[in-house]
Amino acid sequence: MKQQRSFPAFTVTPKAAHSLAAGHPWVYAEEILNAQPCENGALADVFSQKGSWLGTGIVSLQSKIRLRVISRNANDVFDEAFWGRRLRYAWEYRKTVMGPDISNCRIIFGEADQFPGLTVDRYGHLLVAQVLSVGMERLKHTLFPALVQMMRADGQDIQGLYERNDVALREKEGLAQGKGWYDLSAIGLQTPETPLAHICENGIHYTVDVENGQKTGFFLDQKYNRRAVAALAKGRTVLDCFTHTGSFALNAAKGGAVKVTAVDVSETACAMARHNAAENGLSDVMECVAADVFELLPSLAKGSYDFIILDPPAFTKARKTLHNALRGYKEINTRAMRLLPRGGYLATCSCSHFATEEEFCKMLAASAADAGVQLRQIAARQQSPDHPILWNVPETAYLKFYLFQVV
Repeated sequence: MKQQRSFPAFTVTPKAAHSLAAGHPWVYAEEILNAQPCENGALADVFSQKGSWLGTGIVSLQSKIRLRVISRNANDVFDEAFWGRRLRYAWEYRKTVMGPDISNCRIIFGEADQFPGLTVDRYGHLLVAQVLSVGMERLKHTLFPALVQMMRADGQDIQGLYERNDVALREKEGLAQGKGWYDLSAIGLQTPETPLAHICENGIHYTVDVENGQKTGFFLDQKYNRRAVAALAKGRTVLDCFTHTGSFALNAAKGGAVKVTAVDVSETACAMARHNAAENGLSDVMECVAADVFELLPSLAKGSYDFIILDPPAFTKARKTLHNALRGYKEINTRAMRLLPRGGYLATCSCSHFATEEEFCKMLAASAADAGVQLRQIAARQQSPDHPILWNVPETAYLKFYLFQVV
């Protein structure tokens, strides 16, 4: 390109150049042929071997993902105004796609919003951030106050921001783990007294512990899948496996199920699910059992339940363990299909992007064959739209959710 560039230059392999041209933002360490010296978390320009400029990205010197492209516009200036525009784009998108559900949703979804390595969730008056890249760690003092001020100026009652950086993935970026309140006193906000938020989703009330709950405190991506389960639950006996805080079970109970059993290996999770059931007046319909699902399913009699929900945690977070993960998915799905009576219902999902939709469906077909049943598909769904999917970034498409009738 003719324009003079001020950032260090990275020259990449033809494979990386092709991937970047197709829209994927990542450059791996082994794809870099030549790199000028630069600081960790600094900006750098990416060039093909032929000298074509491919974009500007943030460098991570300790990560396998060595550079994450944030702009393909050579005229961009990466100042506060630039990042302010990015924040507004993300916020306006959520207002459009979430409508009345804007008070509990994901505000920033990493690469899908061009904030690589940054997640920000909203639970009522609290924001919860998770920073997983050195570039966003360096930028957070610009981004966090600007985001809170922007939302408050738009009439949103945001009172605090909690950081959930207690994840091992940060260490691959050379970042320390930790969690705690982000200091917003510079914009006139005091630290909230409690990390508990009270939210309402699909008409069900929850207490969310942003300090100690899994991930950022709650799983927002299944919002509309839970609603789909509620629509089928009336008059049914429901088994909700891997219930966490009871969200699928609560939706089924509110949807009119006559009996719901919520199961999780964690007694702490079960205690929270019981609390949520009581708060919503559903304790007479919903029971919570602390048990290992892999041990519980074989012990149940066929027909004990006519609606089974399987919402396991990610069985794999790496491609090298995908085979074992698919074996785990197959075991629980086969057992659930065998337990259900003819005409029963199954909701099943995977939240691992390494288990692709094709592989997950192949596993389900094999499970049905082993169980001697046929699957009548009711719905095939993904994550809610506050977790947008970029077609040129397959890692953003991670949640697979299916509803079947077993015939």
